[in-house]
Amino acid sequence: MRSAAFFTLFHLLPLRSFTPVPPASSFFQEIPTFQFPYLIIIMSLFGLGRNQRTFRPKKSAPSGSKGAHLRKHIDATLGSGNLREAVRLPPGEDINEWLAVNTVDFFNQVNLLYGTLTEFCTPENCPTMTAGPKYEYRWADGVQIKKPIEVSAPKYVEYLMDWIETQLDDESIFPQRLGAPFPSNFKDVVKTIFKRLFRVYAHIYHSHFQKIVSLKEEAHLNTCFKHFILFTHEFGLIDKKELAPLQEIIESIIIPY
Repeated sequence: MRSAAFFTLFHLLPLRSFTPVPPASSFFQEIPTFQFPYLIIIMSLFGLGRNQRTFRPKKSAPSGSKGAHLRKHIDATLGSGNLREAVRLPPGEDINEWLAVNTVDFFNQVNLLYGTLTEFCTPENCPTMTAGPKYEYRWADGVQIKKPIEVSAPKYVEYLMDWIETQLDDESIFPQRLGAPFPSNFKDVVKTIFKRLFRVYAHIYHSHFQKIVSLKEEAHLNTCFKHFILFTHEFGLIDKKELAPLQEIIESIIIPY
């Protein structure tokens, strides 16, 4: 399988109009972090967005897999209320296993969050995948779509979730058997996944934040994004230039730490 690290990623184009992203000063209405894992479970049980192709069932580490005990550690540390502690590599654990189990978790989080907006993020409302006035993301996976194409935001997210799920289900990339090695380019694959997941957050904040507020989901969105950014910062998973669409918000997350 061709490495995800070599996929054509995106083009950035100037745009004419946008919905302003909320200022960082009004950003941090968050849920108490000890409630965080339980809200993710509740969203999954209620199946928000199940009527849309973009939504897919929550993925989890199979029983007895390499990541099962790490999954328990994540639940425990998130429940403690300390997101910074929750993202750190547990002592004595393998970095690739930690990246793998968290990649599955963040995929689930973004999938569930976006699933609440599929009624509003439509090809008519979002004809291109944008993040503010300066950024448009075009889709290419390097295999079926080799030349970047312009697609609507919901189509981009559909392509993205399908592509990520293919990576997660490929045991040559995300091994499940104890003792099975990770590929030498594993971190590059993970970085590509996180970079693309960030684009969904960027689109939500720039194009749908007011709808998130009206649904009273902003605290949940903010806490999920804070967790996501702290993890990517801890392990250097997204280049700074890629974070530009939400830079002010990100600085308000990172600087206190």
